Amino acid sequence: MIWLALGLAAAGCYLFKWVGLSLPSHWLDDPRVLRVAMMLPVALLAALVAVQTFGDGRSLVLDARAAGIGVAAIAVLLRAPFLLVVVLAAATAAIVRAVSG
Repeated sequence: MIWLALGLAAAGCYLFKWVGLSLPSHWLDDPRVLRVAMMLPVALLAALVAVQTFGDGRSLVLDARAAGIGVAAIAVLLRAPFLLVVVLAAATAAIVRAVSG
């Protein structure tokens, strides 16, 4: 059953990609479409980060991951390099986990 679901998901992804490539180019040149297309990956990534940070099955949690995201947000606001943001977030989460037991 899982292979059927996986196959259907793969076929659906391929179909969406094919439909996107089949659209007339003048539809994609509309400034509104371009603006949405530029913001969509950021919104999807933010949603994935939020779900992975604050979700645990069917409940919300506030743990070391949230502290790491908080430190990462501050580092981004201070315009720190990406690698430093990742290291600070990981180190913060590790320290909070170690301290909280």
